[in-house]
Amino acid sequence: MERITATYYIETPFRPEDAAAVLAGEQSSGTFVAVPGETAELKQRFAARVESVEELETVREPAIPGATTSNGLYHRARVQVSWSVENFGYNLPLLVSTLQGNLYEIRQFTGLKLMDIDVPASYAQHFAGPAFGVAGCRELTGVQGRPLIGTIIKPSIGLTPEQTAGLVQTLAEAGIDFVKDDELQMAAANSPFEARVDAVIAVVNRHADRTGKKVMYAFNISGEVDEMLRRYEYVVRAGGTCAMVSINSVGLAGTRKICDQRALAIHGHRNGWGMMTRHPLLGIDFRAYQKLWRLAGVDQLHVNGIQNKFWESDDSVVASIEACQAPLLGGYSVLPVVSSGQWGGQAFETYRRTRTTDLLYMAGGGILAHPMGPAAGVQALQQAWQGAVDGRSLTETAAQHPEFAAAVEKFGAK
Repeated sequence: MERITATYYIETPFRPEDAAAVLAGEQSSGTFVAVPGETAELKQRFAARVESVEELETVREPAIPGATTSNGLYHRARVQVSWSVENFGYNLPLLVSTLQGNLYEIRQFTGLKLMDIDVPASYAQHFAGPAFGVAGCRELTGVQGRPLIGTIIKPSIGLTPEQTAGLVQTLAEAGIDFVKDDELQMAAANSPFEARVDAVIAVVNRHADRTGKKVMYAFNISGEVDEMLRRYEYVVRAGGTCAMVSINSVGLAGTRKICDQRALAIHGHRNGWGMMTRHPLLGIDFRAYQKLWRLAGVDQLHVNGIQNKFWESDDSVVASIEACQAPLLGGYSVLPVVSSGQWGGQAFETYRRTRTTDLLYMAGGGILAHPMGPAAGVQALQQAWQGAVDGRSLTETAAQHPEFAAAVEKFGAK
């Protein structure tokens, strides 16, 4: 029977091998004492197995509260544990309950983080994965050979449908590829969802009829499942190409239900991500996280950005982009969404570190607050990426393009 293997980074005051055995028992057939019915045959078939334990450093201060020992030492290790697929079948919520369930409460651990997941080939028969991915999103937007350039409607809430559509028109005329609702906007008092869809799609379609370029707009449909399905269908009927889901709020089952409709590209926004990963010894690493959402079927997934406004390091952002690019079940392509305090200046380091243009490069203020206006903001990002790919420096690119030079003057010191 096929098995799923999870890799954890742990800290414990006990022997790492003993702590790993407790994890395996708690998250499969065992409990804190032996019980009737837990036969050798049952354990052989259903019990989790500790596959490996790699001891790392020892520290004197625990990462989080837990058990203590008389010598005051806490051992860190990388452990791999596997489960038979029979335990949870092809049920993503049950899989997460197994790999991330009560184990965070186990007192033997003063730190535990799920780092990676390896799923068997049979999962490809049960999960269709992203309907569009990188190639599909490029086809929908008509963008090849460079990143998709995108922005977020700001102010986050407060604009009427007509004001939102007016901004989209300005951005479309400037050459934007992608625009999305803010995660805080779905159906505000002065911006009913249907009215916003109608106003925005009218602008998008007029621009497409005139130029042949159809801007992708991600309407935020996050909500209860039935509500999301109704709004999804409204976007489809209106002629839209994308919907946004706040995946951590909606959850795996709700997101998969939306992805399984397979008529719109799904923009997976990971707001709330920090509480899952910010502590180095608690939660889940992006390597494991993105695999779950690729299985659920999102086409685009946020990865933060180089020199971002949040807490995440550049090394972590680069690793996240690489994780999205790594093959999964022979496909399951997902488009990394680079965002958070971005402007054209970070394009050079982003390209140097990742050597890819298969990105959706999002800038809010970097476009909308450009001193020459949003149109120049779009042009500045396009100029920066072309300069980065062509091997020019930031200074050389600014010398050739007044729009990017103005962006450097305004944003470069921040």
